[in-house]
Amino acid sequence: MPHGESWLTLLLRYLGVDLEHAGTVFGEPVRHDGLSWYAHETIGLDHVLTTLLVFSLITTVALLAYGKVKDASKAIVPDDKLTVRTAIEIMVGAIYGLMSDVMGPKAAKFFLPLIGTCAFFILFSNALGLIPGFSPPTGKMNTTLALGAVIFVTTHVYGVKENGLGYFKHFFGPIIKWYALPLMLLMLGIEIISHVARPISLAIRLMANMAADHMVVSIFLTLIPGVPFLVPVPVMLLGTIVVIVQALVFCLLSTVYIALAIAHEEP
Repeated sequence: MPHGESWLTLLLRYLGVDLEHAGTVFGEPVRHDGLSWYAHETIGLDHVLTTLLVFSLITTVALLAYGKVKDASKAIVPDDKLTVRTAIEIMVGAIYGLMSDVMGPKAAKFFLPLIGTCAFFILFSNALGLIPGFSPPTGKMNTTLALGAVIFVTTHVYGVKENGLGYFKHFFGPIIKWYALPLMLLMLGIEIISHVARPISLAIRLMANMAADHMVVSIFLTLIPGVPFLVPVPVMLLGTIVVIVQALVFCLLSTVYIALAIAHEEP
């Protein structure tokens, strides 16, 4: 399959969609130098399509699970086998347990919708890259940077909400005195760099790992023509571990950042 293409873009081409000019929807043309779509990819239309696919999958799974638990009287008894509902309950329970250990039950319950949504989106996006013919949306920097930006804004908004303007005191270090002004300014610069680097590091870590994982799987799929699904089995098993671990790392670090921001200063 040509670089930059997937089953989604091929389907749209088959349906007669002019992908060469679809990039104008996003404010800029897809091509800048006159090269063909196959030779030059700038906007990553495939990444947009796969993101929409992930949203559709998550929405479908959520509706199926909600249909099983909307009647509280019947939802008390869990299913006796692995279903969509039990799978969602296991994932949500694991995410809540992780968050509760880091920030406490009350804060974990409040931030569960945010961290849980990130977990499901990242996990589904990562797993999509294991399917031949699809690329993970999390393999693109703009997706992962957007996720990191959401965590960055949430961290500081709720840090101020919980601690008031006193939240910014820790940016100046442990000593807030006039004679420590040079040290305070130095600590301010270090803290600003540290906090700005957090969403960037979240984005780069997730993007780099998923792009590399997808590339390795794709290479092994083409090693021996005729038996593409037998050779990469160990690699795909390793890729599955990477898919889960990267979702876990992003959510764990995000939880830690928020927990540090909302923690109340000891008197």
